[in-house]
Amino acid sequence: MASAPSVSMTQGAESARSGLDADALRRGIVDNLVCLQGRHLALATPRDWYMALAYSVRDRMLARWSATVESYTEREIRVACYLSAEFLIGPQLGNNLINLGIEANARAALRSLGQNLDTLLAIEEEPGLGNGGLGRLAACYLDSLATLEIPAIGYGIRYEFGIFHQDIRDGSQVELTDKWLQWGNPWEFVRPDVSFYVAFGGHTNNEIDAQGRFVVRWIPAHQVKGVACDMPILGYRVNTCNALRLWKSEAVESFDLQDFNAGDYYEAVQEKVISETLSKVLYPNDEPEAGKRLRLAQQYFFVSCSLQDMLRLLDRRREPVEHFANMFTAQLNDTHPSIAVAELMRLLVDERLVPWDEAWDITRRTFAYTNHTLLPEALETWGVPLFQSLLPRPLEIIYEINRRFLDEVRQRHPGDDARIARMSLIDERGEKRVRMAHLSTIGSHAVNGVAALHSALLRQTILRDFAELWPERFHNVTNGVTPRRFMLLSNPGLARLLDETVGDGWVTDLRRLRNLDAHADDSTFQEEWREVKRSNKQVLAQRIRNVTDILLDPDALFDVQVKRIHEYKRQHLNALYIVTLYQRLRLNPGQDIVPRCFIFGGKAAPGYAMAKLMIRLITGVAEVVNNDPAMDGRLKVVFFPNFNVKNAHFIYPAADLSEQISTAGKEASGTGNMKFMMNGALTIGTLDGANVEIREEVGDENFFLFGLTAEQVERVKHEGYRPAVHVESNAELREALNLIEGGFFSRGDPQAFRPLVENLLQVDPFLVLADYADYVTCQDRVSAAWQDPGRWTRMSILNTAHSEKFSSDRAIDEYCERIWKICPVRIALDSPRRPTGPPA
Repeated sequence: MASAPSVSMTQGAESARSGLDADALRRGIVDNLVCLQGRHLALATPRDWYMALAYSVRDRMLARWSATVESYTEREIRVACYLSAEFLIGPQLGNNLINLGIEANARAALRSLGQNLDTLLAIEEEPGLGNGGLGRLAACYLDSLATLEIPAIGYGIRYEFGIFHQDIRDGSQVELTDKWLQWGNPWEFVRPDVSFYVAFGGHTNNEIDAQGRFVVRWIPAHQVKGVACDMPILGYRVNTCNALRLWKSEAVESFDLQDFNAGDYYEAVQEKVISETLSKVLYPNDEPEAGKRLRLAQQYFFVSCSLQDMLRLLDRRREPVEHFANMFTAQLNDTHPSIAVAELMRLLVDERLVPWDEAWDITRRTFAYTNHTLLPEALETWGVPLFQSLLPRPLEIIYEINRRFLDEVRQRHPGDDARIARMSLIDERGEKRVRMAHLSTIGSHAVNGVAALHSALLRQTILRDFAELWPERFHNVTNGVTPRRFMLLSNPGLARLLDETVGDGWVTDLRRLRNLDAHADDSTFQEEWREVKRSNKQVLAQRIRNVTDILLDPDALFDVQVKRIHEYKRQHLNALYIVTLYQRLRLNPGQDIVPRCFIFGGKAAPGYAMAKLMIRLITGVAEVVNNDPAMDGRLKVVFFPNFNVKNAHFIYPAADLSEQISTAGKEASGTGNMKFMMNGALTIGTLDGANVEIREEVGDENFFLFGLTAEQVERVKHEGYRPAVHVESNAELREALNLIEGGFFSRGDPQAFRPLVENLLQVDPFLVLADYADYVTCQDRVSAAWQDPGRWTRMSILNTAHSEKFSSDRAIDEYCERIWKICPVRIALDSPRRPTGPPA
């Protein structure tokens, strides 16, 4: 064994904690390896080295974090609180290295210690704190808030087990436990001193207090303690370091000593087990009915803890409760935190004894609501019996909010009972249900959609009555993604080329990418652009081969669709096209086609049978196509399992074609479409979500458009849609469905895909068959464009050049200006100092 590098641990203690050069980092890594990991250098494992490096990077963030908190405390500022049930933050080490500007120094420091940075980056676990797009959006917004120096706190849940790890076995999705915390989390600070009690169940009593005031007292059946777990969120090349505060549930008492003394050990610890279940597991988007009680409890738990924490910070500033909305603005990320409206009212009216009207004014001025979906099944509602049993006092407050609100509506629209029924917080049809989107809308001063089309449809459909009542409250803030993670970190080759061409200022100002327009027709620049893309494709191809044993040709067109598996996202439309292409080649083996590698990725909710069947169809098609010698060098199909942020780092930079083919009017925005665009992929898509704005920005000629518009979709459905008509009139579609139904892609089993085919033929709820012919024709246009490398490269360059609108920095700027009314606060770091500990 080679001798371990010799490092003095006594010299330069100050710079070993805070210094940014390679030597200081080297000493800091060794210091943490020995003092925090308890490892001798010669015996350290790669994971030990990763932890030591992570702690060393964290050390350099702490002085900035402390200065940020100190600055916020000393000044009269308003803080943006982003309430989200999910934060899909991704691995932190690489992101923090680039934000500190020390990636090269860290690489050099590790090299001197015989270690490799890329190896250590690969070790970091994916934090399992979100399902997909909504959680990743929240993470992008935290990055931009810190980079733009906006005072902010993210509030959510510290799930012990995240969204499941997806494996593909015999072509089908298998869900495995995501044990993301099994090796510890070096970025987390647990704060037992910052904890709050949250009540559940029981009943309420009406009382007259000693001052003669009417008060309501909630007598809960049990309580849970929420403990704060903080993660620092550092901005890019600034000193601002905000906090992501996640809540971990614990029992109020660890166990019942009386039960233990009586010999009943299991009963003694039961309360602890039940209480800690609250933050144990992240439920998928389409959770089964059995999980709904837990999901409602999770939502109430984290918003109650968060609001109590905000009140604590208010008290620490010695501000009166009347100033709450001046100090905090709280964004509700979809309906998951909607119960915050009722909970803040409870805390103000019941706990702080604020009169109702004054409390309601504070509440409305505090909250703003982002809607993320128009799908009826995704608009959250809760049965009143469940709500009553779990949250009796918040339900009483919701009833009172509703009574007062409906009185206001009756004054504006006397005798319009239909409108009253539509706008009520309680859906009276069948089992009474609480409408959370309505609660968010009524209790917020601003409501926004997440793309221009989505915001328009929001005003025209599900929230139309509210938009008519309060038009001034409705806004659009098109989503955005952070270029730091999805360009600078994940695509270093492109980042270097952009630095050389337009300067490095693009990282925080994507408007500078417009300067690429002048280079789009430069043949030398085009060749450099293609080399970057091909290198990224080689890396992805190797990663796919390591995981799936499928070999992809980097010179083929990489046609990519990665996102949650859902019928409205229409992965089965893509699969139908592949079957059609395959059938064309079987019938005409000599046909000249563009070599394509179709790459799929995404998770289906465990209880969503049709989505899981769509995965099985894709893997079944892949099995046939990839094992047909006649397809070698022409077609490849792969389902890349366990799509997450880590895998996304390799996928987005390597894509040539971005599949954004949802049914028009169903996708609120999408953010994957933006990440693909930034990395130079061309989009094939419908006029849905942010696709509309992507096409506007890049130009019609640089976007492959197909399919019905949102208006046409509604018209077709209204006129009585008959999917079989499209099959009868299209021989290729008919043959593709026959092959699938006949068992050609299911090893001869004709029953395997029958539910999927029958659903398409009889119902086709998302108009897959109606858009099929136009989609196939559009794919022919894609192939024609690919055959002209100069044209394709020019289109690719222009996609990146015109992606400025889709930066999360632009989105956060709009929230700050139009909704939150918050300005940046510059954080000064007077001198590097050794922090005594993380700020509370």
